[in-house]
Amino acid sequence: MVTVGMNYYVIAGKEQAFEKAFHKVIHALREAPGHTETRLFNEVDDPGHYLIVSDWNDQAAFDAFMRSEAFRAVADWGKEQILRARPEHRVYGQ
Repeated sequence: MVTVGMNYYVIAGKEQAFEKAFHKVIHALREAPGHTETRLFNEVDDPGHYLIVSDWNDQAAFDAFMRSEAFRAVADWGKEQILRARPEHRVYGQ
């Protein structure tokens, strides 16, 4: 199993739009091969900083999802001008 942490930094005032988009990502994840669980956390001292923690059977399953059309279809952060910085993805365990 692998756990991936995805840090997203959202423009002030766009938090609801980000959370709405995240719910679409969760729906897509339910269909993703190798996905087991995902949770969204919000930084107390920086309400625009979100951490998505996602568990996968292996790194290859996560990588495949990130390249998938299903992810591209719901991850419209840039198009909606929601993010204030480039997302940071980190693998926590394998």
